[in-house]
Amino acid sequence: MSNMMQAIRVHDYGASDVLTLETIASPEPQPNEVLIRVQAAGVNPLDWKIRAGYMKEVFPMPLPFTPGMDVAGTVEAIGTEVKTFQVGQAVYGELKMGAYAEFATASQDAIALKPQTLDFVQAASVPMVAMTAYQALFDHADLQPGQSVLIHAASGGVGIFAVQFAKWKGAHVIGTASTANAEFVQSLGADQVIDYRATPFEQVVQNVDVVLDTLGGDTQARSYSVLKPGGILVSTPAPPDAQKAQERGVRAEMVNMKISASLLQEIADLLDSGQVKTVVAQTFPLSEARQAQDLSQDGYVRGKIVLQISAEA
Repeated sequence: MSNMMQAIRVHDYGASDVLTLETIASPEPQPNEVLIRVQAAGVNPLDWKIRAGYMKEVFPMPLPFTPGMDVAGTVEAIGTEVKTFQVGQAVYGELKMGAYAEFATASQDAIALKPQTLDFVQAASVPMVAMTAYQALFDHADLQPGQSVLIHAASGGVGIFAVQFAKWKGAHVIGTASTANAEFVQSLGADQVIDYRATPFEQVVQNVDVVLDTLGGDTQARSYSVLKPGGILVSTPAPPDAQKAQERGVRAEMVNMKISASLLQEIADLLDSGQVKTVVAQTFPLSEARQAQDLSQDGYVRGKIVLQISAEA
């Protein structure tokens, strides 16, 4: 391999025009890391929020940096302490940063073998949203068979997996979505879909065990009232209001997704068995990372946006 590569770089926080395609040195794996030849990289809302500087207090990045966390590709080289992976294996997982590039390094604890039934583009769409949905429902909310869950933005990246995981667990699943996405959310397994533009969800939902809030703001504020006493609101975008939760006699927690190789493997097994599926909304080449992030920032995307970095992906 060449010791140089193409990568997207961010030299200053700002709008998407700060994303530039450059030729830089390829990274070298540390002893516990693998070097991945990146075939595809997922585009998450967190990517543009970091680029814009919205996260710099909690997620400071040394400038310049290469964005991107979701990755799928093949192992190009391994560090001296890596025992889990071999050169040539197809893997997917979650980086701390650096996926928008031809090569990236990853801790061996942050990747797993790529799901066999998925191509690289599909695999790159999975890690962050699937692990977030899984941990929100099962680690935070302890969702059980027969319980009810309201999932906001059920056609979004996290929502798509949350609907499927909750159904797989045997829960009664209610999702909010636009009219255009209602049938799609039903196809994922939702028992009831509420058109959030036509009907305020709190008028038709009462006494649910769990609310998964992927939107924050006004949606989060209105969600406490639909929980049964002792129920739980789990939020992905913004810390919930502990005082409001206490007044309502419910619990509220924020999800800080933890990268887990064993969970990635479990999710890969669920994908390969057909229990769940991923949905790719649109793909872009690496050179169009700006357009990809702009589309993500617009917010109305069914599924995940992916950068296809290699023609074989």
